[in-house]
Amino acid sequence: MTEVVRINAGCGPNPTIGWKNYDNSFSIILARRRELEAVLKAFGFINRQNVEFIEFVRNNDIEYADVSRHIPVADKSVDLIYTCHMVEHLDRDDVRDFLREVRRVLKPNGILRVVVPDISLLAAAYMSHKDADVFVDATFMCQPRPRGLVQRIRFFLTGPRHHNWMYDGESLSRLLSQNGFLEPLVLPPGKTTIPNPGNLDLFERSDQSVYVEARRDDKS
Repeated sequence: MTEVVRINAGCGPNPTIGWKNYDNSFSIILARRRELEAVLKAFGFINRQNVEFIEFVRNNDIEYADVSRHIPVADKSVDLIYTCHMVEHLDRDDVRDFLREVRRVLKPNGILRVVVPDISLLAAAYMSHKDADVFVDATFMCQPRPRGLVQRIRFFLTGPRHHNWMYDGESLSRLLSQNGFLEPLVLPPGKTTIPNPGNLDLFERSDQSVYVEARRDDKS
């Protein structure tokens, strides 16, 4: 029987049991280098939240990969790729590179499921409260610049965590169509076109997200 290969790309603290789970957090590197972790912790370059995630990585099957540059599997070897609240952290060039990698590794008719923060929900909330500061803060598109040596080194180690772009169902579907994916479909939480989704959380971050699935073409 042919093995079914499924990837959670940019899984963060929510890996999917039985899948290949990838993330580009520096914590994944530190999870395998305890001496370096101890030094950075002693000098205050990593905080308690970083330390907790490092320990989480040690106890869960998460591998390091910058999926916007390279997904470390063979061409046309993957049945399904899932990514949740990762795409919005990519700029417009990086997101195209990521989708190119996804198309490379997906089998013909393989499925991509993308979950991102839904800017239409934020816009609707803004029309209710009319507070521009609350709206802009909720987009996470701005990040204070690091001040002082410790903050600058911490920023260098962990990288920026702000959003580079925001989407609604229509714009995310258009992005997928423009990058070679067929029949993008906006779905409500809990619904999927994936056969036997298994351990996949179909409700992940449902209070703030939009869900879109599309498939790779079967020719290229």
